Amino acid sequence: MNRTRYLLAASLACIVAGSGTYLHLMRASQSLDGAAPVEQKLASNDVAQAPRTAQAKKESESQAQLQTQIQIAAADAKRSKEAAAPSIAAAPPPAGPRVEDQIAGRVALAPQAPSMTAPGQVQGLVPPFAARSRFADDLTLSRALADVQRDRSKREPAIGAPEPVGRDKFANAPENAFKVARDAPVSTFSIDVDTASYAFVRAQLNRNVLPPPASVRTEELINYFPYAYEAPASASEPFRANVAVFPNPWAEGRKLIRIGVKGYALQQTNRPRANLVFLIDTSGSMQPQNRLPLVKQSLAMLVTQLQPEDRIAIVTYAGNAGTALEPTSVSEKAKILATIDRLEAGGSTAGAEGIRQAYALAEQNFDASGVNRVILATDGDFNVGITNKDELKGFVERQREKGIFLSVLGVGAGNYNDALAQTLAQNGNGVAAYIDTINEARKVLVEEASSTLFPIGKDVKIQIEFNPATVAEYRLIGYETRLLNRDDFANDKVDAGDVGSGQTVTALYDIVPVGGPRTVDDLRYGAGAPATGSPSPAEYAFVKIRYKLPRSDQSVLISTPVDRGSEQERFEDAPLDARFATSVAAFGEILRGGKHTARFGYDDVLRIASAARGDDPYGYRSEFLQLVRAAKTASAMQPLRP
Repeated sequence: MNRTRYLLAASLACIVAGSGTYLHLMRASQSLDGAAPVEQKLASNDVAQAPRTAQAKKESESQAQLQTQIQIAAADAKRSKEAAAPSIAAAPPPAGPRVEDQIAGRVALAPQAPSMTAPGQVQGLVPPFAARSRFADDLTLSRALADVQRDRSKREPAIGAPEPVGRDKFANAPENAFKVARDAPVSTFSIDVDTASYAFVRAQLNRNVLPPPASVRTEELINYFPYAYEAPASASEPFRANVAVFPNPWAEGRKLIRIGVKGYALQQTNRPRANLVFLIDTSGSMQPQNRLPLVKQSLAMLVTQLQPEDRIAIVTYAGNAGTALEPTSVSEKAKILATIDRLEAGGSTAGAEGIRQAYALAEQNFDASGVNRVILATDGDFNVGITNKDELKGFVERQREKGIFLSVLGVGAGNYNDALAQTLAQNGNGVAAYIDTINEARKVLVEEASSTLFPIGKDVKIQIEFNPATVAEYRLIGYETRLLNRDDFANDKVDAGDVGSGQTVTALYDIVPVGGPRTVDDLRYGAGAPATGSPSPAEYAFVKIRYKLPRSDQSVLISTPVDRGSEQERFEDAPLDARFATSVAAFGEILRGGKHTARFGYDDVLRIASAARGDDPYGYRSEFLQLVRAAKTASAMQPLRP
């Protein structure tokens, strides 16, 4: 019976302590298995034995029951290990040994009792007195380990656990309204090349759920797709504006003005060196497969796109921040990839401290003739350290002035902090992307690596002056979080968006021509409308673009008119890219509530997008058609889980 108590105690310690005790228990179990033939021989009278007494029968029954309990305990231990293995953050290891290691070490190093055979005892089992002396302290340690694991379970989600619902935070603003051109003829905004909103919308629709309206930024849906605009001739003047005017398909009598900007594409041999710091969130919330594991795959793909002379450092943060890899040449690719592969999630989120360390490494390895950039990969769940968005924004702005930029790769859903990701990226002269699949990672970090990492222009602003003689009202579609004051346009101290190598940027204005169906009534005491019958001027508007070259603090101005020569009388005759961008814009507006699209629906979007799909080498436009179809049947809201 003492042997029974010992093995039951060992089984319980195995369940709590993990792999070390589990292996020891298996050896004990194997010893029992090896003893079984002896007992079978005794039972079959192949070996002489004394008549079975009541005590012997009782011990035999106890051993059979014990064997069953050991097998159950072993199975539970295996399941527990697979489902909720203790996570280890990638930050520097703790100074002292873990409780798990203490238990495992004691079991492995405990002296083995001498082999002996006594009446009623099978050879190879540990005597009862050894069990009492060896495991007395271990059971105490196992209780401590259980307390540690209970504390962890409060902070860290188990792998495979359902993601939280309804705690996402989005950077958005009310939809732009129509403005009267006579009263406010100038519209100014910062350029935007982010695509995070499109990927988040896709992730929601792939779950058969409509995205929250606040998560839909129409300009980011439009700019997710590349467009075949005419490219500039050289890097010295890296932008060219392309304009088009055509009928609005969802509002009869209104027109759309499409402004497309194409950036100069750097040649691989001419691009600057890259000094990159990967700042990786390894907190407990990053455990699910669509978070840290996806980030690891994404960054590994990016490494394969870099040149041997580029350098990479890795900082992780979870409870405490730490340097996982000092600045290392990409020529040591195996070392970098091995470091990424070892990253594991666990702990709370000391994001602010991680950002400090990442920038310190970037500054330590600063390349005056190269691109110096921190790439933050996170679900945005900062809950330790500086959590004030304005404080973080100020820190990132000061680092931007030193020439160190910041890009953000967002992952996860349920507690995704899009608002923080947008703030940091916009003020860090970087892009904000959302990685929901490995294909999206390939798009952002492989196919568009040059545009993601290497800017050709910074602080890019657009200003459109509308001609009240031809335009009664106008509305900018999207860009609500990028609006600027009129006097910000010529102020080089005002930060704005950045454009990377070869990127395209598209903006759409919905206009009401003079004499068209007005949405805003004239003021009773306002200035009178232009006299009817006067000759119609040739221009609808005048477009001005300001930008700075990457190493300049002085902006350059380029401009182009929007005149009758850019106009098509029928929507079907508009440029193919303009028609496809219009379908995407309509889709975004419908997802946001359809305030300005009237009865225009998903089927209308499909009709336009299908006819304007054109060349689609990567399948992005075909995927868009599938998302529109998914939106037709998606649920209005994801059900809350307890």
